[in-house]
Amino acid sequence: MASGQSSPLAEHRKTITSESPAKILRRILSSPGLHQTPACFDALSSKLVERAGFNVGFTSGFSISSARLGMPDTGLISYGEIVEQGRLITDAVSIPVIGDADTGYGNAMNVKRTVKGYIKAGFAGIMIEDQVLPKACGHTRGRKVVSREEAVMRIRAAVDAREESGSDIVIVARTDSRQAVSFEESLWRTRAFAEANMLEGGGKTPILTPSELEDIGYKLVVYPLSLLGVSIKAMQDALIGIKSGHIPPVGTMPSFEEIKEIVGFNKYYDEENRYATKD
Repeated sequence: MASGQSSPLAEHRKTITSESPAKILRRILSSPGLHQTPACFDALSSKLVERAGFNVGFTSGFSISSARLGMPDTGLISYGEIVEQGRLITDAVSIPVIGDADTGYGNAMNVKRTVKGYIKAGFAGIMIEDQVLPKACGHTRGRKVVSREEAVMRIRAAVDAREESGSDIVIVARTDSRQAVSFEESLWRTRAFAEANMLEGGGKTPILTPSELEDIGYKLVVYPLSLLGVSIKAMQDALIGIKSGHIPPVGTMPSFEEIKEIVGFNKYYDEENRYATKD
């Protein structure tokens, strides 16, 4: 990139103050090419996604349940816990974030409350699926889906909640009916409301390259477990080393100065100096 030329992310940030997160997301999705979206699970991981130059963030319910509760993605984490975590994530970044809302946490009325809560939490988009309660991770066993009528009604309720809120949040509908019912059923639901996803690290959907996905016609590809997975492996390796009397070697982790920069110490000190008194 030539000196003095703004990066796409820098240009994106210039519009933040005048555009809603959803409007930014819609503009990104309407732009040419495929957009990669690593999933985050807390404020720090969301900041790392933005610092790496990605224009869109995504919250993974699987990862949030793992990181916040240390429990599996089987419907155990509540709406309140998810939306609280989401608010911390969206507050930490300036890029638009799509929130994983599982089944909407109940019936159509629950879906409406969920959508309105996600709007208030600062999400640019919300993903709602058609599983029954309690839900199961989309790449694990035991998935069952609600009827076509109920599945469509969830999305209708989500749209109504958006209109009632005067918001333009992007509603992403997902179906798990291919495994739960049939491929033909998934096509019917997909035409009605849905978007399919892949899972890195051993899920049930074949892994395709970004260029292959773009050729198929996808606009957004989500990587829901990459950050959580490498974090778990890195922490396991570090703990094994510490237990045997060794600290992580140089090069396996950021320096203390880099850590301070990432979490915002330098920015904090700059702000602190603005309000320093002479006493």
